[in-house]
Amino acid sequence: FMLTILKEFFLNISIILFPVFMYPFFHRTDNRLVYNRTLYFFFFSLAIVFAMSLPINIHGLIFDFRAIPLTIGSLYGGFHVSCALYAVLLLFRYLQNNPNQLVYAVSLLPTLLIVYFYIRRYMALGLRHKMIAAATLFLAIRVFSLVSYTALNDGIASLIDAKYVSTFFIMVFQSVVCALYVLLFERLRSVLYIQQEVINSEKIKIVSDIAASVAHEIRNPLTSVRGFIQLLGEERLDEGKRGFYEKICLEELDRAQLIISDYLTLAKPGLETNEPIEIGAEIGYIRNILLSYANYQNVEIVCGVEDEPLWIAGDKYKFRQALINIGKNAIEAMKGEGVLDISVSEHNGRIAIQISDTGVGMTADQIARLGTPYYSTKEKGTGLGTMVSFSIIKNMNGTIRVQSKVGKGTKYVLSFPRAEAPAQTAAGADGG
Repeated sequence: FMLTILKEFFLNISIILFPVFMYPFFHRTDNRLVYNRTLYFFFFSLAIVFAMSLPINIHGLIFDFRAIPLTIGSLYGGFHVSCALYAVLLLFRYLQNNPNQLVYAVSLLPTLLIVYFYIRRYMALGLRHKMIAAATLFLAIRVFSLVSYTALNDGIASLIDAKYVSTFFIMVFQSVVCALYVLLFERLRSVLYIQQEVINSEKIKIVSDIAASVAHEIRNPLTSVRGFIQLLGEERLDEGKRGFYEKICLEELDRAQLIISDYLTLAKPGLETNEPIEIGAEIGYIRNILLSYANYQNVEIVCGVEDEPLWIAGDKYKFRQALINIGKNAIEAMKGEGVLDISVSEHNGRIAIQISDTGVGMTADQIARLGTPYYSTKEKGTGLGTMVSFSIIKNMNGTIRVQSKVGKGTKYVLSFPRAEAPAQTAAGADGG
């Protein structure tokens, strides 16, 4: 018998807790009042109906937990939801064909006034006071309706019957359950609120990190332009070099403009152009870009490129962006002195570009995390520059392999499929 009672008890507890499991849906609709209140009404109505359908019978004393979802739904849903829940309770009791329908309605409906006064102040209370308020409201509804119903049916003297004394003990127990219900409900609300705050702060952090990364990417060409403008200020500079420096400055400013308008590489990973790229010429261009920065850092740049022109396919400007970023990071890793070695080789139809430095190196864990969002080995780095570079290389059907030892330096090996030389180049070679 006790096993049956416990089974029915836990079944009823599960029924009234059903709206708690649905609370994430309530939370998402806080800004849409009508939809939010509809959800409160729907789920708490289900709890009331199922609680009334599965009452507990202890030695002839029949009771259920209908008043708990009625109380909680009224407090959190508002007065309009409360009226609708009362209507559902009375309607379902009528459909169950229970006796004394009018008397029950007359004894229950006045408790709506009590609910109304509680609702007006409830949401401004602290957790402890909310638990007390919910428990006392539950008791007020149950006691008032029971006393009124019994007095109207059997007379006030019948309340001293042992059956009703037991009922009062059960109501006290249910009021404790109601208070614990509020505790669970409020804890869940707090967790979801904190979760939303974390999400919002993460969004703000992402925006600030992206802004910092954009600034980092723009600083690379601007640093080069500044260096060449200083060189242009020399009085004895010959016209050939002056024209070359001016050309570099304009190209770097164009690259900065491309970075600004094109920084959606992560959001739009596809390459906008797919043109032949002559590796030797590009490595020479990248060396010239990095040279002033390397000199400032007391770093020597050594380039080794095969005599035969080697071609790959991709976006030339994004390819430059990727390699300049990797090269600049390598220069910074050497902390004021070292050698940056850039070499190109061809093997089995693939072009390999090796960029190695004699810097501080990285651990295996750092290598594994390299290229992931917002991870950087630099104190003020965002990691997005390296992520963008890796994304560009992969979108050009390239592969990246990183080898490093702490204190010994780092080597990047970028491998791309070899492409055919453009037709005009081949024709020019035949004509020569």
